[in-house]
Amino acid sequence: MRTITLIIVHCSAVRPDQTSSAAQIDTWHRKDNHWKLGIGYHYVVRRDGEIESGRPEWMVGAHCLNHNAHSIGVCYEGGLDIRGQPADTRTEAQKKALRWLLQQLRRSYPRAMIVGHHDLNPDKDCPCILDVIREYADLQPK
Repeated sequence: MRTITLIIVHCSAVRPDQTSSAAQIDTWHRKDNHWKLGIGYHYVVRRDGEIESGRPEWMVGAHCLNHNAHSIGVCYEGGLDIRGQPADTRTEAQKKALRWLLQQLRRSYPRAMIVGHHDLNPDKDCPCILDVIREYADLQPK
């Protein structure tokens, strides 16, 4: 079993008129990155609040340089406004589902910090303008 110290939140960086299901992201990662294992995230939270599985939790993800071995990657659909600019586009259903998923993951990994991708790789604009540490401060390890 891997030792999980981080739960890393990402956005799929798509506009409101675009979709990004786990299956679509799997296709993108296989095609664009030439990854045989496909999707680099463990979970994808859709706009309607559906939580889709990506890589199994026991498998190392491919979502955050230098942190994959000890993390779980969670991606929410969206992150860009209609003009393609970074925005918090999460729906209420998505916010609720994302919080629920993060609570479940914290139960499984009680010492894991919840962070945004840009907190670990500052050159990334992911998740788009969302301050993950502040938003989920109440879920952080004590």
